[in-house]
Amino acid sequence: QVQLVEAGGGLVQAGGSLRLSCVASGRTFSRYVMGWFRQAPGKEREFVASISWSGGSTNYADSVKGRFTISRDNAKNTVALQMTSLKPEDTAVYYCAAGFPVVPGEPGYDYWGQGTQVTVSS
Repeated sequence: QVQLVEAGGGLVQAGGSLRLSCVASGRTFSRYVMGWFRQAPGKEREFVASISWSGGSTNYADSVKGRFTISRDNAKNTVALQMTSLKPEDTAVYYCAAGFPVVPGEPGYDYWGQGTQVTVSS
Protein backbone atom coordinates (compact mmCIF):
# COMPACT_ATOMS: atom_id res chain seq x y z
CA GLN A 1 0.00 0.00 0.00
CA VAL A 2 1.08 3.56 -0.73
CA GLN A 3 0.10 6.50 1.41
CA LEU A 4 0.08 10.01 -0.03
CA VAL A 5 -0.07 13.21 1.97
CA GLU A 6 -0.47 16.62 0.36
CA ALA A 7 0.56 19.94 1.81
CA GLY A 8 0.94 23.55 0.76
CA GLY A 9 -2.61 24.59 0.10
CA GLY A 10 -3.92 27.90 1.27
CA LEU A 11 -5.41 31.23 0.31
CA VAL A 12 -3.74 33.30 -2.37
CA GLN A 13 -4.72 36.30 -4.45
CA ALA A 14 -5.28 36.03 -8.18
CA GLY A 15 -1.98 36.26 -10.00
CA GLY A 16 -0.10 34.80 -7.10
CA SER A 17 1.81 31.57 -6.73
CA LEU A 18 1.57 28.50 -4.56
CA ARG A 19 3.55 25.29 -4.35
CA LEU A 20 1.89 22.05 -3.41
CA SER A 21 3.82 19.01 -2.29
CA CYS A 22 2.96 15.37 -1.84
CA VAL A 23 4.95 12.86 0.16
CA ALA A 24 4.59 9.16 -0.51
CA SER A 25 5.24 6.38 1.96
CA GLY A 26 4.76 2.64 2.08
CA ARG A 27 5.42 0.57 -1.03
CA THR A 28 7.11 3.34 -2.96
CA PHE A 29 9.55 1.21 -4.91
CA SER A 30 7.36 0.89 -7.99
CA ARG A 31 7.80 3.28 -10.87
CA TYR A 32 4.51 5.04 -10.35
CA VAL A 33 3.29 7.82 -12.51
CA MET A 34 2.31 10.65 -10.21
CA GLY A 35 -0.54 12.97 -10.91
CA TRP A 36 -2.36 15.97 -9.54
CA PHE A 37 -6.11 16.30 -9.73
CA ARG A 38 -8.51 18.87 -8.40
CA GLN A 39 -12.14 19.09 -7.51
CA ALA A 40 -14.02 22.35 -7.31
CA PRO A 41 -17.32 22.72 -5.45
CA GLY A 42 -20.14 21.16 -7.42
CA LYS A 43 -17.81 19.78 -10.06
CA GLU A 44 -16.25 16.45 -10.88
CA ARG A 45 -12.67 15.70 -10.07
CA GLU A 46 -10.47 16.71 -12.99
CA PHE A 47 -6.99 15.98 -14.17
CA VAL A 48 -4.41 18.70 -13.67
CA ALA A 49 -0.96 17.29 -14.38
CA SER A 50 1.09 14.11 -14.32
CA ILE A 51 4.72 13.10 -14.43
CA SER A 52 6.43 9.84 -15.29
CA TRP A 53 8.68 8.02 -12.85
CA SER A 54 11.81 9.37 -14.53
CA GLY A 55 10.39 12.84 -14.74
CA GLY A 56 11.00 12.83 -18.46
CA SER A 57 7.38 12.98 -19.47
CA THR A 58 4.78 15.40 -18.20
CA ASN A 59 1.21 16.14 -19.11
CA TYR A 60 -0.96 19.11 -18.27
CA ALA A 61 -4.57 20.00 -18.60
CA ASP A 62 -5.06 22.76 -21.14
CA SER A 63 -6.38 25.02 -18.42
CA VAL A 64 -3.06 25.03 -16.55
CA LYS A 65 -0.49 24.78 -19.33
CA GLY A 66 2.11 27.48 -19.03
CA ARG A 67 1.11 28.24 -15.46
CA PHE A 68 1.64 25.03 -13.49
CA THR A 69 4.73 22.86 -13.33
CA ILE A 70 4.84 19.34 -11.95
CA SER A 71 8.07 17.83 -10.66
CA ARG A 72 9.22 14.91 -8.56
CA ASP A 73 12.12 13.80 -6.43
CA ASN A 74 12.17 10.03 -6.22
CA ALA A 75 14.94 10.02 -3.63
CA LYS A 76 12.62 11.90 -1.30
CA ASN A 77 9.43 10.23 -2.53
CA THR A 78 7.88 13.57 -3.26
CA VAL A 79 6.02 15.22 -6.07
CA ALA A 80 5.30 18.92 -6.32
CA LEU A 81 3.01 21.21 -8.23
CA GLN A 82 4.27 24.74 -8.67
CA MET A 83 1.34 26.96 -9.49
CA THR A 84 1.78 30.47 -10.83
CA SER A 85 -0.54 33.11 -12.25
CA LEU A 86 -3.33 31.62 -10.21
CA LYS A 87 -6.90 32.37 -11.15
CA PRO A 88 -10.10 32.15 -9.13
CA GLU A 89 -11.05 29.24 -11.37
CA ASP A 90 -8.15 27.30 -9.87
CA THR A 91 -9.92 27.19 -6.53
CA ALA A 92 -10.40 23.55 -5.61
CA VAL A 93 -9.26 20.74 -3.41
CA TYR A 94 -6.09 19.38 -4.95
CA TYR A 95 -5.21 15.71 -4.74
CA CYS A 96 -2.07 13.84 -5.60
CA ALA A 97 -2.29 10.32 -6.95
CA ALA A 98 -0.05 7.42 -7.89
CA GLY A 99 -0.56 4.64 -10.36
CA PHE A 100 0.01 3.37 -13.86
CA PRO A 101 -2.30 5.27 -16.18
CA VAL A 102 -2.10 4.47 -19.85
CA VAL A 103 -3.25 7.96 -20.77
CA PRO A 104 -3.52 11.15 -18.74
CA GLY A 105 -6.50 11.15 -16.49
CA GLU A 106 -7.97 9.32 -13.55
CA PRO A 107 -8.13 5.75 -14.90
CA GLY A 108 -5.08 3.86 -13.72
CA TYR A 109 -4.42 5.75 -10.52
CA ASP A 110 -4.60 3.43 -7.53
CA TYR A 111 -3.59 5.62 -4.61
CA TRP A 112 -4.87 9.00 -3.57
CA GLY A 113 -4.03 11.58 -0.98
CA GLN A 114 -6.54 13.28 1.28
CA GLY A 115 -6.40 16.57 -0.59
CA THR A 116 -5.36 20.11 0.20
CA GLN A 117 -7.51 23.18 -0.27
CA VAL A 118 -6.40 25.93 -2.64
CA THR A 119 -8.44 29.10 -2.66
CA VAL A 120 -7.70 31.91 -5.09
CA SER A 121 -9.36 35.23 -4.38
CA SER A 122 -10.05 37.90 -6.95
